[in-house]
Amino acid sequence: MLWFYNMSSAKQEDLVYKALADRRRREILDLLKDDAKTTGDICARFNKLDRCTVMMHLSVLEKAGLIFSKKEGRFRWNYLNAVPIREIYDRWINKYASPSVEILTRLKHDLED
Repeated sequence: MLWFYNMSSAKQEDLVYKALADRRRREILDLLKDDAKTTGDICARFNKLDRCTVMMHLSVLEKAGLIFSKKEGRFRWNYLNAVPIREIYDRWINKYASPSVEILTRLKHDLED
């Protein structure tokens, strides 16, 4: 899980954005949101994709640090790592959303009064 020590943070951030750019990879992250899934479980959810394609998407997500996997016997369990998503939120979304939310909250209170 120490994905951020392997390369510069700018390069790692680029990998995260590229990984999130694909709809199917975002769907995989949604599948892992509540609990870990085996690679077989994930492949079963994408009946239009072959196993190699799903594995390629998992590899992209893993290189970006968005998931990590653990092999147990014949199974490969995939886990969500939400840290990179939180870092994007902290750097890009939270900073810019806060002033807008404050303005809308004040407007709401003014209109209610």
